[in-house]
Amino acid sequence: MDLGSVFSAPNNGPFEKALLSDWADMVDDYQKLALESRLGIPIIYGIDAVHGNNSVYGATIFPHNVGLGATRNNVIACAKHFVGDGGTEKGVNEGNTVLSYEDLERIHLVPYVYCIEHRVSTIMVSYSSWNGNKLHGHHFLLTEILKGKLGFKGFVISDWEGIDELCQPYGSDYRHCISTAINAGIDMVMVLFRYELFMEELAFLVQSGEIPIARIDDAVERILRVKFAAKLFEFPLTDKSLLDIVGCKPHRNLAREAVRKSLVLLKNGKNPSKPFLPLSKHAKRILVSGTHANDIGYQCGGWTGSKYGSSGQIAIGTTILDAIKEAVGGKTEVIYEQYPSIEIIERHEFPFAIVVVGEAPYAEGRGDNSELTIPFNGSRIINLVADKVPTLVILISGRPLVIESCLLEKIDALVAAWLPGTEGQGITDVIFGDHEFKGQLPMTWFRRVEQLDQLVDHGVKSYDPLFPLGYGLAYNKENLYD
Repeated sequence: MDLGSVFSAPNNGPFEKALLSDWADMVDDYQKLALESRLGIPIIYGIDAVHGNNSVYGATIFPHNVGLGATRNNVIACAKHFVGDGGTEKGVNEGNTVLSYEDLERIHLVPYVYCIEHRVSTIMVSYSSWNGNKLHGHHFLLTEILKGKLGFKGFVISDWEGIDELCQPYGSDYRHCISTAINAGIDMVMVLFRYELFMEELAFLVQSGEIPIARIDDAVERILRVKFAAKLFEFPLTDKSLLDIVGCKPHRNLAREAVRKSLVLLKNGKNPSKPFLPLSKHAKRILVSGTHANDIGYQCGGWTGSKYGSSGQIAIGTTILDAIKEAVGGKTEVIYEQYPSIEIIERHEFPFAIVVVGEAPYAEGRGDNSELTIPFNGSRIINLVADKVPTLVILISGRPLVIESCLLEKIDALVAAWLPGTEGQGITDVIFGDHEFKGQLPMTWFRRVEQLDQLVDHGVKSYDPLFPLGYGLAYNKENLYD
């Protein structure tokens, strides 16, 4: 088997509802084939883990591919301006700048910090159609990596059929795509069906001198260095003694920490001198409502269990509703109605309500959206509750959504929770005051969809966002952005 790497995309596991041991057996089978090849060089096995080990039931959705023999592939993408693009939920920031470890730490995206610093020796460069330029943002990132400015000692891998984006129609001039990508510094190419053609064309380009053999040697050296550093030559097979710790308490605690550090507090009280949060754990009764309050699938988003994700109990974890019940204890009555009625609101006295709304899971094209309003009548639910009860709104989404000014004025507090994954306690850790808010916006939060083409330069007069890049409140500091 003359392959340097094998990759599992969503839905590409051993079989449906495979156990952890089945995954390990599959990886070992591929590895044994590689070891029986002419050179006996072990493969790197990759798992498409945008949000953590999202293909394996029982693992946490954020950190760790421990015990599966997998090297982790993660996306560092520029979620620049065109947030209607369904691929934005992969991104971690806006702009053409390279995210350093310190940058990632500053915006408190712990999973990415953890992966880059401790687990990963590869960067996956994701090509997209933002601004109609297939290398927009990413060529700069790639150049900086190759210059060594990130202090990175790994290699660069393309996205799924990413090099096919380098010509129009898509993939029509495959030889040009290969030449452009390899000469630009791509070390490993993610090829789907045309792997035989890829190898033929690559060999021709090297023999003709269009791709220097030195560039091939450089790529091979980078990949082999990672394989040696990962000790694949000494230990090529999975360590099945680690299977039992996948999804264990320490892993879930780390995922929980990632959640609470990524939350962004956008509003806290109608009057700045009277903050609404933290909420009291000793209230007699709490109203919890909204489509996303009791749904693990919605918390996790796309790329979880399957490429496009789904609703319901698709992973092991804690919903926001269950986390609220756990935080307040048995003395507080928690009344939950997904779509609350006027009757239930008027029948009881609530000191406050928590409304959790947001997007359905999506990935790539299925997430394309030209309106970016809160789905599932989310604004209507918020209005209904906030008219009667002081309300905290928690928004679950892979990107900013439209929040009307009248709605923002009506509610008492607003938290952008992004896609928190399986550990809902990370949210209650912060809203009830056990931990401080630390998150800042990694992208501009627009007022209207029409602004998206205008929010390019932060210094120009037309930059009039609802919340600027870097904005975020904290209990002990009015604005982390200042």
